[in-house]
Amino acid sequence: MRPFAYERATDVRSAVAACVAGTADGAGAVYLGGGTNLVDLMRLGVVSPGVLVDITRLPFDEIEETAGGGLLIGAGVRNSDLAAHPLVRRRYPMLAQSVVAGASGQIRNMATVGGNLLQRTRCSYFQDVSKPCNKRVPGSGCPARKGDHRNLAVIGQSEACVATHPSDMAVPLAALGAVVHIAGPGGSRQVPMPGFHRLPGDAPERDTVLEPGDLVTAVEVPPLPFATRSRYRKVRDRASFAFAVVSVAAALDLEDGMVRDCRIALGGVAHIPWRAERAESALRGSPATEAAFAQAAAEELAGTTPLPHNAFKVPLARNVVVRTLLDLVEAP
Repeated sequence: MRPFAYERATDVRSAVAACVAGTADGAGAVYLGGGTNLVDLMRLGVVSPGVLVDITRLPFDEIEETAGGGLLIGAGVRNSDLAAHPLVRRRYPMLAQSVVAGASGQIRNMATVGGNLLQRTRCSYFQDVSKPCNKRVPGSGCPARKGDHRNLAVIGQSEACVATHPSDMAVPLAALGAVVHIAGPGGSRQVPMPGFHRLPGDAPERDTVLEPGDLVTAVEVPPLPFATRSRYRKVRDRASFAFAVVSVAAALDLEDGMVRDCRIALGGVAHIPWRAERAESALRGSPATEAAFAQAAAEELAGTTPLPHNAFKVPLARNVVVRTLLDLVEAP
């Protein structure tokens, strides 16, 4: 690991200023929260920031109820606290379930909400500095397209990158239409999900729309009464903690056997947490039946472009969507 400078921020303004200064002098600066992803990448040599700006003392570790009945979740909230919070468990069960499915208790006790959103891909070529990777070194190539791509993207990918986003938590947040609060050199702003994470295009090195110095301060989850009937289902290669091969976050609003409204997002299939808007549109006003669920999932996945070794993800994703929605229909 290369030497680096360390600064502890005392407020948002000093944090942003320190990060901007570290970037401007060429050393490169990043924010340090729980560090569960960042420290691993530094040990691997994937990233070598010159300055770490510690933001763990900033007042972003609370979960507050908003006036409309949603939740404002501080970026510094630990994943374990998020999963255990009674309002999260009661109003957004798929969010609590996704956090528990995402990592061991030890990691959840350290990892933060902001860091979870900003995880880098676990593509083996990105993490191996001896290999080319457009995400790590723009223009060097994407060997995954002809190499090991079994667990990589089947939708929204590009010639430059087929990596997937690893976060479990981001999937239900995308389904719920969460809003990311950001403080930066130009002031504060809010970015909705989907819209916060980027598809790779020809610039896969940019995972999000964040600009240099931008700091995620909170995630706002809007009120959604029918999210109490929601579920997160994750398919992984082993029973112990592993990244998703395919995952689904779904919420269902039923009336007299019909789908009045729904929210669906997929994980493990794209460079971003994938909001299944086509499937949602197809289901609104449809009967809550297996056939309707299968048709909606097929419409969503019609645009997939899998590679030879990950084509199995397409029928797998369809089946997981159908099974998750059927479970919600059968739920009390």
